[in-house]
Amino acid sequence: MKRSTCLAQLSREHQAALVLAKRAQRIDTDDIAAARDFMIGAIASFERELEPHFRVEERGLLPQLAKTGETDRVGRTLAEHEELRGLAKRLAAHDAASLRRFGAALEAHVRFEERELFALAESRLTSEALADVERLARSQAPPRGD
Repeated sequence: MKRSTCLAQLSREHQAALVLAKRAQRIDTDDIAAARDFMIGAIASFERELEPHFRVEERGLLPQLAKTGETDRVGRTLAEHEELRGLAKRLAAHDAASLRRFGAALEAHVRFEERELFALAESRLTSEALADVERLARSQAPPRGD
């Protein structure tokens, strides 16, 4: 699906999140050292990439959608953000048993946003509102290492 240029930055960030999600679901938790190393990297990615992404959605996209009456999807998004934050805290505590749940929750969340939330935003929000989200996303994006 062709994504609005105003949501392109957030959509690109979803691709990196899906890679992280898949890796979390596939990590061998019996290899304690590998699982621990992965969790350290996952938490760094969460703090550097996912948390700023969530803030853009929570400060820009979701309030705009709430104004259109889309409270159910906004509520779902916020609840999923909180669930993922909680799971990230468990990973930070080296709870390897949470890796697969974190990966599955992150994958499901990204797919929901890409398939439903962003499509809804493109159909319901004005071009000005989408441009505001884009500006916020660009200001919060982690530096690229090109």
